[in-house]
Amino acid sequence: MRRGTGQLDRRTFILGASTAAALAQQGASSEAGRQVYELNRGWRYGGKVQPGFFALDFDDSKWESVTLPHANVLLPWHSFDEKDFQFVSAYRRRFRALPEWQGKRVFVDFAGAMTASLVAINGHRFEEYKGGYTPFRFELTGHLKYGGDNVLAVELDSTERKDIPPFGGNIDYLTFGGIYRDVQLRVVPKTFIENAYVKPVRPLEDNRALAVRCYLNGPVSGGTTITVELRDGVRVLKGHKVALSGAAEFHDVTVEALGAVELWDLKRPKLYDVVIKLANGDGSTDEYRTRIGFREARFTPAGFRLNGAPVKLRGLNRHQTYPYVGGAMPARVQRRDAWILKKELHCNIVRTSHYPQAVEFLDACDELGLLVLEEIPGWQHIGDKAWQDIAVRNVGEMIRRDWNHPSIVLWGVRINESDDNHEFYTRTNALARSLDDARQTGGIRYKQDSELLEDVFTMNDFGFPLKPPNHPLYLNTEFNGHMFSTKRFDNITRVAEHVVRHARVHDQLASDDRYAGGIGWCAFDYNTHSNFGSGDHICYHGVSDIFRVPKPAAYVYKSQCDPEEDVVLEAGFFWSSGDKSEAGGPGVVPILSNCDRLKVYFAGALKQELEPDRKTFRHLKYPPFFMDLGNLPLDPWGDLKIEGYLKGKLAKTLTLSGSGKDADLKVVADDAELDGDGRDATRVVLMTTDEYGNIRPFATGAVTLSLTGPGEIVGENPFALAGGCGAIWIRAKEEAGTVKLTAAHPYLGRRSIEIRVRAAPAEPV
Repeated sequence: MRRGTGQLDRRTFILGASTAAALAQQGASSEAGRQVYELNRGWRYGGKVQPGFFALDFDDSKWESVTLPHANVLLPWHSFDEKDFQFVSAYRRRFRALPEWQGKRVFVDFAGAMTASLVAINGHRFEEYKGGYTPFRFELTGHLKYGGDNVLAVELDSTERKDIPPFGGNIDYLTFGGIYRDVQLRVVPKTFIENAYVKPVRPLEDNRALAVRCYLNGPVSGGTTITVELRDGVRVLKGHKVALSGAAEFHDVTVEALGAVELWDLKRPKLYDVVIKLANGDGSTDEYRTRIGFREARFTPAGFRLNGAPVKLRGLNRHQTYPYVGGAMPARVQRRDAWILKKELHCNIVRTSHYPQAVEFLDACDELGLLVLEEIPGWQHIGDKAWQDIAVRNVGEMIRRDWNHPSIVLWGVRINESDDNHEFYTRTNALARSLDDARQTGGIRYKQDSELLEDVFTMNDFGFPLKPPNHPLYLNTEFNGHMFSTKRFDNITRVAEHVVRHARVHDQLASDDRYAGGIGWCAFDYNTHSNFGSGDHICYHGVSDIFRVPKPAAYVYKSQCDPEEDVVLEAGFFWSSGDKSEAGGPGVVPILSNCDRLKVYFAGALKQELEPDRKTFRHLKYPPFFMDLGNLPLDPWGDLKIEGYLKGKLAKTLTLSGSGKDADLKVVADDAELDGDGRDATRVVLMTTDEYGNIRPFATGAVTLSLTGPGEIVGENPFALAGGCGAIWIRAKEEAGTVKLTAAHPYLGRRSIEIRVRAAPAEPV
């Protein structure tokens, strides 16, 4: 019988990068009393099967060899049939159960598989797990062949089953199939640490403490002790040891008088390790590690407070799906999205719409100082009692998995934009509060008169002006998006209006402290069903495109950082003279910058000097600038140069070409090195630019790609540029060497890049 869900060992997720890399070289972690083995390579994939394939006796040696994360089918980046990935598929993984595992307990941990998983070990079937976004595990102990080969089999149903959230109604996003997150084997003592909730106590006072709630699995014998240590790297700052008096649901340990502990905040997100050691009365031991930050995060009637200081929340919603493979991207790619949101777009919060997302993404949010609103799977529809039971279970799985992330400041415990359901949402809130009393709850709604059972009134408001806050704790969680979806290659008037719509909402949010802030819809364009979006299976709602390349509206977010962090000067328009609307535009166009003053040059002569538009955008710290193209002598047409000044000194220059030609092909990889484990990957952006490096928004052309070395292309080849750019990903093979990617444009010639692939050890089982 399955012993529960949602209790993944997080060894690869919780350690610092250098520590995790060192353990990876050993093939498995070796914390005291437990071993954790990666089980992501060496899988065989049988493709589409009929339900019930477990009962068949067959040879799988001709199945495709794959690594995890894995998409059950590769797809075009748009204009495909969403039924293409909705089928039942089969996976198998053979592994050797080591003789030294005898006398211990062995679990297989799945971080996520879409959507319903039937798992078997050596022919023994476990109960079906229903859910695509939350972790699950099974105990293999009684079914293993020690010293011999074992067969782990998965029958994966990736159809949209109405008995599983978020399905049952319509959803405006796609749930791509496959075992799209990692799998591990976990070998532990008979009694082990299942999980630990670690809560900083009095973080803003001098007498800081740590409250640790330890969840044990297995019998507790006399003489058993738990030791909790707070560590800064390898240095132990403080520890405390307690003796256990007997069996209980959990055991509380408090570490007092921590002294000078650095706080976790947006600019310096300081992290500490907590090491929990279990010494069982029978002589066995176990060790559990997690990572925390000391901070106080509260929504108040006067807005959001982090460590007692006001922070106006400014962020974007994120779907975790990618072109070609859906959610099946490895840690490096998941982490990159957090980097884009924090470092490229300068957001301070992200909402994981509309489901729990990859732990690697959340780890990066911890490390970068990016706040998170995390929510359970769902979109408008509430199913029957059994469906609701799964959703309540999702609340527990989400919180137990992620409760130690300092970046998470709000639990979303309501189905996005659903109607009121008093009994259901009483259950979700009660469970959240019983598990984590340090965070508030929210529930995303679209009705102002919705019943408030959560702590924070989280509201999707797509109108303008926004509705005034009608509850003491109020956060706008969606605006714009589908109300004004904008493609990279739309005309100048629409692109400029897209910019203005995001800016004016954030200006209103900044006008009243009762707004905690706002989370725009959304960060990236995403694949959708045929009855949503633009008819090509894409919702063009993002401020960046589906490849994570910014549209001009993204620069509204980027420009709101202090110049000491990043001097921003970006055009909120395309430089063209004839791309006009019926109203006669382009006329007045926005420029996004945190400079004090701009100078505009045309044909080498100074034509305009601009100040931020503080009259229209009175509340934004760095309002947009507006340039009237009607005041420029546009005949003959030529280059436009904009200079940004800070305190009277030139700080940045932007030059836009007036030549009207595609001047260059750029090929840019996010990373120069990958691990040769058959799964590591990096994005490669393809761009047609002008002479000054700006993307040409109407450029086309099929770029033909060729690759040598230990890697493969994930994406379309040839790749037809849309809006002047696009991207593929390079996935490393299971060997070391150098990947050389060459892109050939029919008019702009060839460009090449190289990516080094490091050797990675084989998985030991």
